[in-house]
Amino acid sequence: MKIKHTFVATLVAIATSAAFASGNHAGTHAHGDEDSAIGKPGKAQQVTRTVNVDMTDNMRFTPASIDVKQGETIRFKVKNSGQVKHEFVLGTEQELKEHYQVMLKNPEMEHEDPQMITLAGGKTGEVIWQFTKAGKVDFACLQPGHYDAGMKGAVTVAKSGSKAASTKPGSKADGHADHAH
Repeated sequence: MKIKHTFVATLVAIATSAAFASGNHAGTHAHGDEDSAIGKPGKAQQVTRTVNVDMTDNMRFTPASIDVKQGETIRFKVKNSGQVKHEFVLGTEQELKEHYQVMLKNPEMEHEDPQMITLAGGKTGEVIWQFTKAGKVDFACLQPGHYDAGMKGAVTVAKSGSKAASTKPGSKADGHADHAH
């Protein structure tokens, strides 16, 4: 009998761990047209501009600081210039820290949330996001060891109607680095 109870307890523990590992992790990510603390998934036909983001094996994002205006829908064109797998994940600092702890325990976890993308070395993808609230939105790579190594950055969302919110001219983030003026 004792073996049977131990076996059942082990099965319950495994099933519970798998259920937690496969969810949306923090529970506050926006899906569909839902609005969250960081905004909501954008629609391709409403993209305001494109921001190029490069991820490298030196555990850095270029650029690591991006300025947008409240209400803007940004197409993040994300490239993994490295050889190892990297992620671009938008979230609050707290969400990212919590998600990173889950990733440390489940390093092979795959993601399908609209505010993130995982890319193998040499691959390119995109995230389209609408920033509906002024403030700071963080981004990071949550692959084990990468966040701790400093692979993170921030999007500063200026209140709509303010003059700010453009990324430095000529940087890859302003969407103009691919052509001459």
